[in-house]
Amino acid sequence: MNLALTADEVAFRDEVRAWLDRNVEPTPEFDSFDEEFAWGRRWQARLAEDRWVGIHWPVEYGGRGATPLEVAIFNMEYARSRAPQPVNRTGVNLVGPTLLAHGDDGQRSRWLPGILRADEIWCQLFSEPGAGSDLAGLSTRATPVDDGWVLEGQKVWTSYAQHSRWGMALVRTDPDAPRHHGITCMAVDMLAPGVEVRPLVTMTGEAEFNEVFLDEVFVPGDHVIGGVHAGWSVANTTLAHERGTTFPFKEQVVHEVYLDRLLDLAAAEGSFDDPLVADQLVDAYVKLRVLRFHNWRTMTRLARGIEPGPESSLVKLAWTDMTQQLSDAALSVVGDASPLWAGADGDPQRGRWQRQWLWSKASSIAGGTSEIQRTIIGDRILGLPR
Repeated sequence: MNLALTADEVAFRDEVRAWLDRNVEPTPEFDSFDEEFAWGRRWQARLAEDRWVGIHWPVEYGGRGATPLEVAIFNMEYARSRAPQPVNRTGVNLVGPTLLAHGDDGQRSRWLPGILRADEIWCQLFSEPGAGSDLAGLSTRATPVDDGWVLEGQKVWTSYAQHSRWGMALVRTDPDAPRHHGITCMAVDMLAPGVEVRPLVTMTGEAEFNEVFLDEVFVPGDHVIGGVHAGWSVANTTLAHERGTTFPFKEQVVHEVYLDRLLDLAAAEGSFDDPLVADQLVDAYVKLRVLRFHNWRTMTRLARGIEPGPESSLVKLAWTDMTQQLSDAALSVVGDASPLWAGADGDPQRGRWQRQWLWSKASSIAGGTSEIQRTIIGDRILGLPR
């Protein structure tokens, strides 16, 4: 890919930069996740008002029809501004692309604008207690009834379910079909009778994840996405975006901000004088740049009209490695304050880095475990025998 910007791309970059300079303000400190989430919804609505969310979406659905390179330019400028990430990430990054690829016109018109404005938060109802990495083993069942389906089952590790209006669910509509068949994707009303959300408190002390119980939940027939029994094909679109574009592109932005802040802290703490810590910081910098080049390659494919495929697993592994390397380096910089938590005396930046290190342990699980990614690489890319 030619990395030199055209005159139009320079003008686009300048427009993005000017808007962010006018609108981005320091993110306040929050006393709870709920408070932070509410603030984030207001920020995303402000972005969407001027069409700065989902900028690659078609104009008729609230986007700008941006090219992959323009998306990359936007992400880099967004990182530079240190603006917070939109809160409706599942909706913007996963549900939206899935609806654009597999939804009908009515579904797109109904749901896409609200996703961009964060009017309606979405969650992903894929994983189950017995079917996490082995997603094809899901057992949540949908039984046909007049005008729709009735769902029975349980989902888990569902981010933001407690704030969500809708969930994109994979359910089994033909229990007798082979594992990867007889699965359907549906939009579930999270306020419908029979839906119960139970927050799961993680080791960070937050309840970002949830269990979701579905007890005779009715789903109208027109909420099926992509056709009955076509859910595995729909899921592959969602997962390819999750592993190949969502994590790498968005988390590159997030972690470039983290690295800038960490380097500032390292300079203030004199950490560059310690060769071991300095080496860790250099390694984190290099891994982040490697992820950036992976993203440029993905962008090249998207610019040529090639949807993300199994190579997205390579990018997901690179993201996991980078996240954990950066988080380890952060605690080395924090030093003696590493065991302390938010608000503790002597804790640099109120436990920001301790939380990041704890969260990084989930990076090898989120979006499909690293073991699953290696299996996909061996099977679909290298053609190794099972």
